[in-house]
Amino acid sequence: MKSKEEVDGIISWFSEHMPDASSELEYENPFSLLVAVILSAQCTDKRVNMVTPALMERFPNPEAMAQASAGEILPYIRSVSYPNNKANHLWGMAKMLVESFNGQVPPEPEALQKLPGVGRKTANVVASVVYKKNVIAVDTHVFRVAHRLGFSKGATPLAVENDLNDHFPVHTRARAHHWLILHGRYVCTAREPKCDMCGLRNFCNDYKVRTAI
Repeated sequence: MKSKEEVDGIISWFSEHMPDASSELEYENPFSLLVAVILSAQCTDKRVNMVTPALMERFPNPEAMAQASAGEILPYIRSVSYPNNKANHLWGMAKMLVESFNGQVPPEPEALQKLPGVGRKTANVVASVVYKKNVIAVDTHVFRVAHRLGFSKGATPLAVENDLNDHFPVHTRARAHHWLILHGRYVCTAREPKCDMCGLRNFCNDYKVRTAI
């Protein structure tokens, strides 16, 4: 686990070098973000951003999507991963929003997780990005970076999330997700981390092990 001094140093570095860190998914409102995050599971943000304009033009709100069918949604998302499952999730999600939430995307992660296709990570992304909730979403990038930096040894996303919450002050948590995901996406990559250009290497447990060998 990281010391308070190390955590403060990491937060300070991120605050200085990534002050405007935000989602790379393109969206216009809570519903379009929810759609985009569902589509982004095991798929790149770049690919999702290519798909969503036509999809959202055809189905601009929960009512329009709920009145369609998974079969009508499928052609718009065929190029993303697992399109059949995601078409079913999108239709079910929109239907539940209309029937149970008056067509509004709920702000609380617990309520969001009741929607088809919405797990804890998706719920936390939507809640933190559009509703500014102080929650951290743990995807594969966040999971990896949290372990390498030494924030967590947790074996599950929930365990890592809990450890990150123990380290990051409440007011930083919504930003912390973007800091960690972007760092993992472009610097602390899975196969060949760019340690030579990483400003956090002096705080990184994994780097210390690598350079000690």
